[in-house]
Amino acid sequence: MKVSKSRIKRLRGLDRPQFRLRVDEVRVFYDVQESTVQVLAIVPKAQADAWLEAEGTPSKAGGTG
Repeated sequence: MKVSKSRIKRLRGLDRPQFRLRVDEVRVFYDVQESTVQVLAIVPKAQADAWLEAEGTPSKAGGTG
């Protein structure tokens, strides 16, 4: 089976969360600070956009990150 897409995505335009991990029908949103990984949420795929809208922190700096 060919797998061409990464399961990890850097979220542009947001200060928090920084990353999203896909695991089947679940999305894990997390930040990385030096050697620490902080898991912010584990949500079903169907609720991921709503969670980002409610809990995501937009970047203060301009551009796409």
